[in-house]
Amino acid sequence: MTELRHTAVSPPRRLGGRMRGISAFFAVIAVLCLPVIGHAKDAPASFADLVQKVSPAVVNVSAVEKRGDMSQIENQLPQLPPDSPFREFFKDFLKRQQNQPTPPVVSLGSGFIVDPSGIVVTNNHVVKDADKIRVILHDHTVLPATIVAVDTKTDIAVLRVKPPHPLPALSWGDSEASRVGDWVLAIGNPFGLGGTVTAGIISARGRDLHSGPYDDFIQTDAPINKGNSGGPLLNMAGQVIGINTAIFSEGGGSIGIGFAIPSSMAEPVVAQLLAHGQVQRGWLGVRIQTVTEDIAESLGLGRPRGALVAAVIPNSPASHAHFDAGDVILKFDGKNVGEMDELPRFVAGTPVGKKVAVEVWRNGKRKMLEVTIAELKEPPKPSTGTKPKKEQERKPALPPGLQTLGMTLSTITPALREKYHLAKDVKGVVITAVKPDGIAASQNLQPGDVILQVSQTPVGTAAKAVAEIEAARKAKRGAVLFMVERAKERLFVALPLKAGN
Repeated sequence: MTELRHTAVSPPRRLGGRMRGISAFFAVIAVLCLPVIGHAKDAPASFADLVQKVSPAVVNVSAVEKRGDMSQIENQLPQLPPDSPFREFFKDFLKRQQNQPTPPVVSLGSGFIVDPSGIVVTNNHVVKDADKIRVILHDHTVLPATIVAVDTKTDIAVLRVKPPHPLPALSWGDSEASRVGDWVLAIGNPFGLGGTVTAGIISARGRDLHSGPYDDFIQTDAPINKGNSGGPLLNMAGQVIGINTAIFSEGGGSIGIGFAIPSSMAEPVVAQLLAHGQVQRGWLGVRIQTVTEDIAESLGLGRPRGALVAAVIPNSPASHAHFDAGDVILKFDGKNVGEMDELPRFVAGTPVGKKVAVEVWRNGKRKMLEVTIAELKEPPKPSTGTKPKKEQERKPALPPGLQTLGMTLSTITPALREKYHLAKDVKGVVITAVKPDGIAASQNLQPGDVILQVSQTPVGTAAKAVAEIEAARKAKRGAVLFMVERAKERLFVALPLKAGN
């Protein structure tokens, strides 16, 4: 590059002083316009040194699963009457099959060493249901492995091998410090070929694949294929910032969309699996739902953000801290809750017993609450959401006050309670009809839903509910917020109000 710049900007000797000045000016412009070449850590000429450094700590994982016994096949055969002549035929067939050797199922994956004593990290789906696990080191040494512990929610497994000498190990990096566009390496065992290295960049962060309650994947275009699962995703310092776990592909091969569990999640999970044999997760005790634009408008929140509390579980940390249904959680322990899915991850990663400050939006104002996080004992229940739309009841006439929303309300009577199978202690207003092409139908409200609150005000009669709707309309709100109970689950639904009504 130096020689090219010199050749491009040196003026001929016969030029006069003025021309030399002009040439010098354009020389400066030429230098300023030259493309900027990044440092080696940003765009290395070769990854060879880094690969040589980290490869010895990356292993292949072979999991062998024995085929099920023939009783499982017998259960799949058609059921026959006791006196059927075919029963003996099938019995003889099964006996012959039981005497036939059945080849085991072998799955191949990857892993990496995190402790020289022989601690290996991989994906749970690589070793799930395995009867025998083998770890193949970089020097082709084969060692039997045992499972220390697994965490199914994050798809992480910790294995142990007993090596004859200390092994090379990788260190964890900070995935939170990694940026979209950073270079990364993926090392693994694609298609059982052995140690293979691919390079790419971080394409996106915070991907939710709906594979578990704590999805927060790093997306990369470093080619990842079958067999790469459990291998490390490395930054340019040779640190593990992710565990390669999944790919998006219609044909099973890499198309440049791979996903890795971030180290910010994986490292504490591995530490807890080693220390306790299981993962202790924080528990708040709320059921949440997404804050839509209509809900944000109805609450005066401005823009959709946070997690809307649909219900507070009795005797939970949230109930003791006086959380209310209708609160929107904006901050948790100093972290902004931009979307609903972020809150479960924040809570799960909080140490049990820690006191946490939570900022909520309540009645148009910010409010601070303090809650002591408990341990999650039960699997997290699905967040309250709108259920699939059922066939709607058709009724020709709607009360004038509800024409805009397209539904009919009624105070709960014994007859309606029996018709819609409502619990004896349910109090509120029941929806008795929904206009198929109305606003209420578009939000999947249906007959039998019970409205408990309108604009966060409890309603016990249809007249009270209509009055609150009219008040929202006169206040020129863009939407009105309902708390709805359906099948003993509560959720918030915001119905937009048409302008001019």
